[in-house]
Amino acid sequence: MSTLTSTLLMLILSVPIAPIAREQGLPGDPVPLQISRENWSIEEDDKILVDTKNNQGYIFHKDGRYMNFDVVTGQKRWVYYIGRSYNAATPNWNWVAKSIHIKGDRLTFGPSGRFLRLYKDGTDHTAYGFHEYGNEKELFYGMDTRFRSMGCIVVRVPIMDLLVNTFEKNGSIEVTSQHGIYDLRTAMLAFEKDKEDLEESEQVALY
Repeated sequence: MSTLTSTLLMLILSVPIAPIAREQGLPGDPVPLQISRENWSIEEDDKILVDTKNNQGYIFHKDGRYMNFDVVTGQKRWVYYIGRSYNAATPNWNWVAKSIHIKGDRLTFGPSGRFLRLYKDGTDHTAYGFHEYGNEKELFYGMDTRFRSMGCIVVRVPIMDLLVNTFEKNGSIEVTSQHGIYDLRTAMLAFEKDKEDLEESEQVALY
């Protein structure tokens, strides 16, 4: 082998090869595509992302088609409510909406009183969830901030209708709340990665 050939071969072998990763867009990875409310239809395994920095929610299908909606999240301060003192900011966590309840307080929980409860990591019962609000217009537009709840994620009535219908059709809804979503596709992929990690840890715990 000539010196020139050897040099070229060494140069070729020294070029780094990118590892195969989800971020490169493997088949089946979600590709975000916004869908209007009118064209949205519930599908199996729909999931929800909540941006607690910008107060935006996203419900999305497996393939990345999504619909976004405004939310109200927790106040950035300590409050005294339902007999306890706590930081009202909505926690950033992985949840599963697993049960629905009807509350009597129609100011806090809106005209229908529906409350879709969130379970931390899908197992731990919490006081957090999705609900409407009695004076929806004032809550969403009455001030220059939407950090106004006592910690729950407040949505408008049509969105609550959609979430409840999704829950009733699929039996549960996986939810992730995080502080800032700067790339929706990355957030969707991270959602799936977190789920895979949780499933692996559960399998390990069996042995």
